[in-house]
Amino acid sequence: MEEIEGEERKRLDQPWFLYILHCQNDTFYTGVTKDLKRRLKMHNDGKASRYTRARRPVKLIYHEDCASHAQALVRECKVKALSRKEKEQLVLNGRRSLKKRGGSHG
Repeated sequence: MEEIEGEERKRLDQPWFLYILHCQNDTFYTGVTKDLKRRLKMHNDGKASRYTRARRPVKLIYHEDCASHAQALVRECKVKALSRKEKEQLVLNGRRSLKKRGGSHG
């Protein structure tokens, strides 16, 4: 079996992300990706999902690292099952923890 090199190795080593978007109609969209910047652009270009295509523009308001695609999908299912209030709290708590670490979110 050939060794994986360069860009392919880099891609495989990237973490997966769970993300939440705030849509123009004040709804949330939850998804997973390896590349947040590219995926956000796809959503705003109308090329990522039927749901966000009709609710543009969208804004990234939350994301979290996941160790694998499987872990990201499990987390996505859990977040999608949350109520609107619970999702709002998740976003708020994420922003608070980043402020403590000195970063910015979404």
